Order: sequence, then C-alpha cells, then structure tokens
Amino acid sequence: MANPLTPPQSRRPPKVSVIGAGMVGSALAYSLIVERVAGEVVLVDVNRNRAEGEAIDINHAVPFSSPTRVMAGDYADCRHSDVVVITAGVAQKPGETRLDLLARNVNIYRDIIPRLTDVAANAILLIVSNPVDILTYAAVKLSGLPWQRVIGSGTVLDTARFRYELGAHCQVDPRNVHAYILGEHGDSEVPIWSLANIAGIPFPRFCETCHRGCPPGEFDRMFQRVKNAAYEIIKLKGATYFAIALGATRMVEAILRNQNTVMTASVLMQGQHGLSDVCLSLPVAIGSGGATRVLEMSISGEERMALLNSAQVLRGTLTKVGF
Repeated sequence: MANPLTPPQSRRPPKVSVIGAGMVGSALAYSLIVERVAGEVVLVDVNRNRAEGEAIDINHAVPFSSPTRVMAGDYADCRHSDVVVITAGVAQKPGETRLDLLARNVNIYRDIIPRLTDVAANAILLIVSNPVDILTYAAVKLSGLPWQRVIGSGTVLDTARFRYELGAHCQVDPRNVHAYILGEHGDSEVPIWSLANIAGIPFPRFCETCHRGCPPGEFDRMFQRVKNAAYEIIKLKGATYFAIALGATRMVEAILRNQNTVMTASVLMQGQHGLSDVCLSLPVAIGSGGATRVLEMSISGEERMALLNSAQVLRGTLTKVGF
C-alpha cells in the first residue's frame, strides 16, 4: 500500500521560452502569466539587464494569478522547452514596411535558430518577429525541423483586427464575427469577404437586414484600417505589442493543451490553393504537434488570385536573402 504522505510523481510544468524581451516579448511573458498558460517562462535577450528587469516585474504579478516560475536566462536555459517563441529582431520604424526589416532580421535568425536547435530540438517554434512570413520560412530552412513544428503568428492579428472592425461597424460582439485575413502579414494580405459572417449569417445578408445603410466604399475603408493599423499605431506610440502578445498566447495555449484551435497562422505551404515553398497564412489547426492540419477554404476566384499574388510577393522577397 502506498504511503499517503508520499507526494505524487512530479510532472514537469509546461515550459515556454521567449527569445527577445522587448515590448512584444515582455508583453507575451506577462500575458502567459495572466492567462495561466505556462508553468515556467524563460526570457532571453541580448540585453540581459532588460530580461532580468522584466522577469522580476512579471514575477511580482504571480501572486495575483497562479504559481509560475519566470526567469531571465540564456540559450542553455531553453532546454526542455515545450514551445519557444521568437520575438527578437529590429523594431519597425515609422514609415517602414514589414518587408523593409528583411535583411537585418534574417541575419539575426541565422544566429538564433542554430542555438535553439542545439538545446531545444523537441520544441515547437513560434515565430512572431517581422516580417513574420519570411522569418518563418527562414526558421524552417535553418532549423531542419518538420514544417509542422515551425509556425508563424501570420495574420492572427490581422484577422482579429478585421473581426473588431466588422463587429464595431455592425454593432455586434466581435467574438460573434467570423472573418479571415489570409496570405502575407503585410501589404498584400487578402480579406476573405466571401466567407465573412456574423453568427452564421453571411455578411451581405446581414447587411440587407441591418437597415443602417453604408456609405459607398465603407467596406474598403474598413479593410484599409485593418491593413494599415500597425502603421497608425507605430506613428502614435512607437510599437504594437498588446494584441499580438495575446494572440501569441492563444497559440501557445493551443499547443500546450492540444486544443487543435483553428487560427490564421503562417506555415510552409504544401500545395494548398496551388501554393508551395512559401510561408503564408491559411486557417491552421494548432495542437501539441504544432500545425496539425491546414484548412483549404472555398474562396472566390478573385480572392484566390489575390492569394497567389501575395505568395508571389513573398517569393520575390525570399530570393533577396538567398532562400
């Protein structure tokens, strides 16, 4: 008979390492604590003092949430991570496109990825740095990992912005809005108007029963606000970090809890819509194995052409860095 005083066999708590303790990385680490997703969080940054300061500050929030170990460390401390989130990179400047960041951040990844695969070869890699589609592709190639285990945050944030705009316009809870942005996380992204719906009601039919009326061009203006949101926020406050941190937290949660949550993540295409050898966003089921399934939506011909164009934009950029 087992001794009732003997503690149960210990199980290692879910461990998440965050590479980059800037605004996005620190907001993500904080969100992981508030949402009670991880049992251990490691912050790694070239500025060790910054990582130490963020870890201490976040630890002081633990008594308001649930027991979680938060620490600053180096790459060796990423060992046994279940998920490694990479937010490191040069920040986007006012007036600068995501693709302008390309050369600098690819070089950073050439340094980061081999270090991580040496110590955390079994982890799922979640790429958040911009340009995210290019860096997700770079991470696949540099790591040698199966494509399912390298996931970019892609258009998770754009899709959230799209749903927010539609919800605000139609005066409904954005959680009841089902709409998607696919393709590049950037200027060639594609709004999927043909499948947008509110509580299962196709968007055009909802508009017919709304009786509010929409001025000409209102839908295009909504999409422009979605596409240009980062530029506007960067102009006003210097960076975007809260929404992407919470979006990345949901992706980490889906992995750690094997939820098979469908999100518009960036993964290496395997022939969907005729696309291959490029990373961009389609609806992806995310679970403990990473990208467990990529869903091929029935989109309009015009949307498919726009998606192909988005892939061409990304392919052209990849050639500039030798991929």
